[in-house]
Amino acid sequence: MSSLTVYHESSPDLPNKVLTHLDDIASTLASVGVRFERWEASAPIAPGASQDEVITAYRPQIDRLMREQGYVTVDVVSLNSDHPQKAELRAKFLDEHRHGEDEVRFFVAGRGLFTLHIDDYVYAVLCEKNDLISVPAGTRHWFDMGEHPHFVAIRLFNNPEGWVANFTGDEIAKRFPQLED
Repeated sequence: MSSLTVYHESSPDLPNKVLTHLDDIASTLASVGVRFERWEASAPIAPGASQDEVITAYRPQIDRLMREQGYVTVDVVSLNSDHPQKAELRAKFLDEHRHGEDEVRFFVAGRGLFTLHIDDYVYAVLCEKNDLISVPAGTRHWFDMGEHPHFVAIRLFNNPEGWVANFTGDEIAKRFPQLED
């Protein structure tokens, strides 16, 4: 189940609120400029579907978002617990960082934990199947796929070359809960 846990940055052991209702999650995140939606496929997707099949199943939603936000490319990323570099890939984004463009992810399958550091608050967003999150450019955040990752996600970009993690050097991510498998 998708959830949003909000903490004050000084209290990683004591959440201010925990939300599990889609409208509550979406409105709370919208208040800090983060888009959160739920999408449904227009066609069934079989396990192991190709990138083209996945994109085709969500083409109306992808096209709408590309028109609205000016995204120019789309791809699909997939990772499971059998991947030989899963630990390295997980570690790559566990520290707080920013991107020069929006980070847009739609979870076709599986889950991941986006944790956002906005002003004095930390927003831990557990994204699951059918969840779309759009983290605005420049937002401090980190991403955890868990020790045993399993996800298929559609990614949208304004400029693929701009999607580089710029690490803040802040150790805040180490103080907050990670994704439990």
